[in-house]
Parts: sequence; structure tokens; C-alpha cells
Amino acid sequence: MSHLRFLSIQSFLFAALALPTPAQQLPAPRILDLTSPDGTHLKATFFAVAKPGPGVLLLHQCNRQRKVWDDLAQKFAASGINVLTFDFRGFGESAGTPLDKLTDNQIQEVFDKKFPIDVDTAYTYLASQPSVTSSSMAAGGASCGVNQAVLLASRHPEVKALILLSEGTTSPGRQFLRNHPIFPLFAAVADDDPDLGVVEFMEWIYSFSTNPINKFEHFPKGGHGVEMFDLHKDLSADIVTWLSNALSAHPIVPAVRAPVLAEHQNQFLDLLDQPGGPAKAAQLFAEARQRYPKEVIFTEPIMNRLGYDSLRAGDIKSAIALFQLNVSAYPDSPNVYDSLGDAYLADGQTDLVRQNAQKTLDLLATYTKYPEDYAKGLRESAQKKLALPASPPH
Repeated sequence: MSHLRFLSIQSFLFAALALPTPAQQLPAPRILDLTSPDGTHLKATFFAVAKPGPGVLLLHQCNRQRKVWDDLAQKFAASGINVLTFDFRGFGESAGTPLDKLTDNQIQEVFDKKFPIDVDTAYTYLASQPSVTSSSMAAGGASCGVNQAVLLASRHPEVKALILLSEGTTSPGRQFLRNHPIFPLFAAVADDDPDLGVVEFMEWIYSFSTNPINKFEHFPKGGHGVEMFDLHKDLSADIVTWLSNALSAHPIVPAVRAPVLAEHQNQFLDLLDQPGGPAKAAQLFAEARQRYPKEVIFTEPIMNRLGYDSLRAGDIKSAIALFQLNVSAYPDSPNVYDSLGDAYLADGQTDLVRQNAQKTLDLLATYTKYPEDYAKGLRESAQKKLALPASPPH
């Protein structure tokens, strides 16, 4: 046999061995019916791999449903990572009342108490599958799914990595990440995200981990959450490559470390999460303003988000302090007074609610930076507050 013919046959054999056999083909995605502990029926999809491998639970954003993950899930499965997606209660094909049919208090109860048990139900199913290596798990979320993913990791130490798109996490999630400073994180966000303050919020969350394999993809455009996949065709492949490395026994560390993002602002925001933080931050802000009158220590949107986070958590005192801090930093913004009015309303201080509503309307009369729809919403909010009866005399 000639040398060339031998090489030709050898090449053919190697090529044939590399081709997937029927036994190596990926199983078809399986549609599932799961039941949460309170009896709520959840629809899910399981993307299994051909041989045992890690698992990742993907949690959708709250204006979509589980099928937005299908393309990424199939890429994960092809790379050897099992995936489970499911519809939150009230979304897609799952049972439950849609959020737009609930009151604000009911929505908060769903986020705080119902979603976590649904997430654990889905996670338990995923971890129990024969093709899943349950000691090597990950979670990913977009928008409202981000907080649920972080909190899932806080409950399950087998979760070894997180994928976070277009959102931060609440105080308990932030504390978990601070307590695990080398937890691997992949984060992605776009500057044109309509969720104001989300870029700064994600830069802050990302700063909690110093793991050298962390990756932060920051796009000028791309929208919110999974919308980024439409414009950035390589994003899903980047996520798959990153997670495969993060879950490997010996992750490859990039030669160049990622830069620290928004370090000065992050240090200030860290102070807010400490006991007595808002009061300490207010003093620090006043001192910094005297020394550096034009320095931007924090942005208006991120402080506004933190104020409402405190308000939703029932910490009205902190919410008032944070909104007051925003008023000090951005006294010409109509929005900061409207937000402060919301906190005073929750505290029952009607006179201060009315004062801030009037300030909002006064500033709106000449303020031209808001889109008309946004300005209209602020105006209506302020007018409703002005219609409240004055506080009774003491």
C-alpha cells in the first residue's frame, strides 16, 4: 500500500469516527409539567445532553416567557451542558394570575415568596436528571430573572457560576455575592436599555467578584435582556464558551484581567448596604460636594432604584434617606421629588407628600429633558398626590 493511500484511508477513518453516531445524537427537547409545592402547575422544557454533564437553569425576564432561551439552550446542550427553562407562574404556559392582574403588593409577594419556590422546583428537577452532574450547576437570568438566579445560588452551593443579563440583585443577593468574592460571573448590558440605571447597577454587582475569569460585555446598543441576542449574534456563543470554561475542573484564566468598572461610585454604593449606611453616605456626600462641587458621585437613576428597593422591602426610613440624598444631588430633577413623595406617602406623612408633589409640578413646567410620555406620567402622579387630604393637626 502506498504511503499516500494509507494516509487517505487513515484520514477517512478519523473523519468517520468524528461523525456523530445515532447514540451520540442529542435527545429532542422534552416538554414537561412541573408542580410547585403550593400546587401551581409550571410548564418547562428540558434540553438534555448525550452523556452526563453540568446543568444550567435559565430564568426568563418578566415581559417574556421560557421560549426566548431556546436558541441558547440548544447551543448549551450541543456543548455538553444540560438546560432547563420554565415559565414563571402567570407567564407563558404556566398556571397563575398574570402580573398585570395583580396589585403592587401581590406582585411583590409573587417575587419574594412564589417565584423562589417555583425556581427551586425547577432546579430540583434539573439536578435529579440522569444526564446531569448535580455537583456542577449554574444559573442564568435576564431582567427579573437575575435576582432569582442569584438567590438560587445562595440557597444551593452546587451552583458554581452565574449568567446575568440586564439587571442587578436585591440586598440579600448582594450580600451573598460579597460573601463569595470569587464567584464566577458573566454579565451583559446595553447603554440603550430603557431600564434606567441598570448599567451602573450591573457594574456595581460585577465588582463584588474578583474571579479572573469573569466577563462583562457592555454594548452601546442592544436593548433589554434577551433582546441583546438579536443585535449581537456572538453573545450566545460567548456565554456558552464562558460557562463551559467556568464549570470545567481547571478553568483557563485570561492573560489580561478585566478592568475594574466604576470603582469610585461602587465604593459609595457599598456604603449604603452597611448598617446605618444611608446616614453615613449622606454625610460623605455632603463633605465630597464641598471639596468637589462638580463631581458625579452617583447617578440619579441608580439611587432612585435603590430607594424603591428599600421601599419594596418595607424599609421606609432608608428609602426616605436615599431619596433625600438624590434630591441633594439632583435638585433640578422633577423625578427625585416625586420619588421622595412616594416614600413619604408610605410613611403617612401627607403634608410632605403634597410639598414634594408641588415641587415636581413646578419643575416640570420648565423641564424639557423628559420624553413626553414620561413627563405626563410624573405630572399625573404629582396631581394625584396633591389631591390627598392634608394631614390632621396633632
